[in-house]
Amino acid sequence: MSEPTVVDATNRIYESLQADNADIDLHIANLKAALTRAGLTEAVFDPARLVYKNRSGRKLMQAYFRQRGVTVKFNAS
Repeated sequence: MSEPTVVDATNRIYESLQADNADIDLHIANLKAALTRAGLTEAVFDPARLVYKNRSGRKLMQAYFRQRGVTVKFNAS
């Protein structure tokens, strides 16, 4: 089985967020590994695809991911 790309890992995180955070820690670890393989330092998410689109939801997501070693940025909507 091939390693997931950053796009694949990001899509799995969106799916996990929609499914009440099912296996979110596993998906974050896969995203972290994909970012490392791609030579990237941060993950970029679309706030429109998040469950909680407000500022506090985005800040909570950034804090949770940061605790697991992934820097999160949001693209402009």
